[in-house]
This record gives sequence, structure tokens and C-alpha cells, in this order.
Amino acid sequence: MFTKVTAAASFAALIAGGAFAAQTDLTIGLQLEPPHLDPTSAAAGAIDQVVYSNIFEGLTRFGPDGSVNPGLADSWEISEDGLTWTFNLRQGVKFHDGTDFEATDVVFSLDRARAEDSTNAQKALFEGIASVEAVDPHTVKITLTAPNGNFLFNLAWGDAVIVAPESIENITTKPVGTGAFTFANWVQGDAITILRNDAYWGDAPALESATFKFISEPSAALNAMMAGDVDAFSGFPAPENLNLFEADPRFQVLVGSTEGETILSTNNKMPPFDNVKVRQALAHAIDRQAIIDGAMFGYGTPIGTHFAPHNPDYVDLTGNSQYDPEKARALLAEAGFADGFTTTLKLPPPSYARRGGEIIAAQLREVGIETEITNLEWAQWLEEVFRGKDFGLTIVSHTEPFDIGIYARPEYYFQYDNAEFQALMDTLTAETDPAKRSEMITTAQQTIADDYVNGYLFQLASLSVANAKIEGLWANAPTQATDLTGVRWTD
Repeated sequence: MFTKVTAAASFAALIAGGAFAAQTDLTIGLQLEPPHLDPTSAAAGAIDQVVYSNIFEGLTRFGPDGSVNPGLADSWEISEDGLTWTFNLRQGVKFHDGTDFEATDVVFSLDRARAEDSTNAQKALFEGIASVEAVDPHTVKITLTAPNGNFLFNLAWGDAVIVAPESIENITTKPVGTGAFTFANWVQGDAITILRNDAYWGDAPALESATFKFISEPSAALNAMMAGDVDAFSGFPAPENLNLFEADPRFQVLVGSTEGETILSTNNKMPPFDNVKVRQALAHAIDRQAIIDGAMFGYGTPIGTHFAPHNPDYVDLTGNSQYDPEKARALLAEAGFADGFTTTLKLPPPSYARRGGEIIAAQLREVGIETEITNLEWAQWLEEVFRGKDFGLTIVSHTEPFDIGIYARPEYYFQYDNAEFQALMDTLTAETDPAKRSEMITTAQQTIADDYVNGYLFQLASLSVANAKIEGLWANAPTQATDLTGVRWTD
């Protein structure tokens, strides 16, 4: 997309002997609109896609390669027993409302996240915190109940960003953070606009403004990109059309990996899924490759457990649940369901869920399992499935990094309750030796695969399309974010 200029302006630029100034605004498409803009009180990854790093920051932050880097804390010290972490905060940082960022804001944010009445979707990240203390305005001391090898990693999540007490009343619609961009406007059902924060403590972003345009339909996303109505589309929802962009020099296609384990989530407490043989039958009824080919047009990596294949500790357990309809029917008969049964399949908006749901429904029908499909918007899915646990089956991609620990939470929406697994996760959290951690992570993957907790489908690919003149977009998605802090237009 070129900036429109008059002939006189063009002539003046040529006389000056310089090229036209690079564009400083960006419109980026996203398929999902967030339900609100507080990442510390909801499970919707669509919130982080807009606000992570752009508006809100944590003590640490994820880099594009998945590394954990300093954020609002520029350094830290750890006591010999691993229980006390002292964070040195950056000085001169201000919230977007002009108030100073200080240690008391960290105390407030972490105490709010771990409070008994907290609605933080990842409250378990903070359960090991015994106390948070402001030593002085620029120093915070966090005391843990036990050593935690994942602590810096946990603090980089969007659920752990720092918020100011003064902003909480309106945080869901008018977020106030410390990030490189400030919130400007939200036209619900259409777009959110952010502006460059000229008082930002770090390197100023090249973009003066950015607009997140919400386009849910794959065909509309294609048309918007081709027409230039959006400059880039993060998480492009029509993988069948990527070849059109690859053949067009106006565009670039970014194909990377995500942390998104896409699963056929199963309500482990709802009959008949409380029977492991039924869950095993479900797993053997699924043809993963057919789902990847049919719903994602070949983009995606088959998985056999809830773990990212690009992680060094990944174990390929796809053979544990190979596609075998005859075995699925035999297992159903052993479980007392020789004639099959009917259950619900509630699908959120993403293409992988809607398209994949139709394919899975047909595969399950072949072994005698009928599904009643209901398409839900995200707010409905969060209410009925995630919070209400009113479902038999659903399809969702868990995009949080290294989140196998959710299986140690019996109250989590798929309601898996295994005391041995919970003890294993407690031990893993306290362990700092890399070799021992790897052994435990291997055991954890094997355990949930053997229990057939969910139907493990594929690792979601990161598929983005952008104008060829844009640089700095993340190809991979180590967390669910559209970090615009390093994005710029080239001349």
C-alpha cells in the first residue's frame, strides 16, 4: 500500500533528493474480536492478541523466539534457597494516564491475580507466591512457598501483566498500561485503534498508529487483503488461499509454529466420557491427517499429547491413538455402548474448530457416535463450555505456552482428576535440574496420552499474510500476541 501524495508533493520530494517517507499507520486483520480488554480476568486469547506488549507489560516478556526477557523488571536476584526473588524495576516508567509505575503496582497486580476471589484464567500461575512486598519504589521482593523453575516464564504470560489500581474500574473497555502504544478507540464489532506512546520508556515503535480490524469470515479476510483494506492479517483464517498470496509479489506469507495444541476437548466427568475406554475409542475414531488436510489444507503437525512438537522435550505419542475405526467400535462395545451414543459438540468461531468439527462429526458417526453440533460465539463458549462445563465435546486450540500443567487442575473445564499427575506437576514446579525436569515432562506427556484425556489433533500453524513492504511481524507465535512494537514499513 502506497501513501497517496499530490504531484506537487511528489515533485518536492524528488527535488529534496530523498525517497518518500515510509508509512506509519497499519491496519491488521484478526479473526476474533476480544470479549473485553483485560488480559488478567478472562481466558480469551483474543485479548492478548491485541494488548500483549502493545498496551500491557509484565515483569518479564516473551520474545519472538519464545525466550523470556526482561520487561518492567530490568534485573533480578534469587536467594540461595530459591524462595526469594528480588526484582529491580525500570525507573522513569509511566502508565498511559501519566501516573508513575512503582513497586506498589506490582504488589497490587500480583495480589489481585492470586486473591481468593480472583477471576484470572491462569490463577494457578500465582499459587506458589507466599507474599509480594514493595521494598522501595523500584524494588519488589516476591517470596515463594517452594522453589519454582518456571517462575520467570510464568511472569511473562499475559495473565501476569502489571495494571494500576486507578485503572481497574474501566480496564475492560479503556485499558491503561505501560506499553509502547496507548488505547485510543474501540468500535465494537469492527475495530480497535491504538496510538504510539510518545512517553514510552523503551525504544519508540516506528508505527504512529495501528488498527486491529476484526474479520471473522475467511472469504471476507481474503477480499480485505486483496483489496488493501487491511495491510496484514495475523492468523489468516483461509489457508486454502495462501497460494494466491505466495504467487503475488505484493504480499508475503509467514508460516511458523504456535503454542496451540488443537484438541477435541472431552468432558471427563460427563458420562459416558468418564469411562476411559470411551475416551480411547474416541481417540481411535479420529483421523488426524484428514482433519489437518480438510480443515487446515495441510498446515499443522499431528500430536498425540498436549505438548508442542518444537519443544526439545516433546515425545511423539501419535502412535498411542492411531486412526483405527474397528478398534474404536470394539472399545465402545466393551464399554457397554455397542450401539453408540449421542453427545454435544460445541464449536467456537475459529476456522479450525468449525471446519474440523464437521470432519470429526463424520468420523465419529462412522463408529456410532452421533454429535449435535452447536456453533457458539466466544462469549457463549466461555460461558457454556469453559466456565459452565456444559458440553460433551468441543474443539479448541490451547495457545498458552508450556501449559500441560492445566491437567493438574481438576476444576479446569475438561475436568481431569488424577492425583498422581497433580503430584508430578508439583514436583516438576519445584525442580530446577534440567535433566530431571525433562524426565518428568516425558512422564507427564505419557500419562495424559495413556488416560486419553482429550482427543489430540494437531499443533496449530501460525499463518499470516502481509504487504511485502512490512517487516517485523512475528512468524512464530510463542504466545498469543500480535506484537507491533518492532513492526515498520520499508521504503
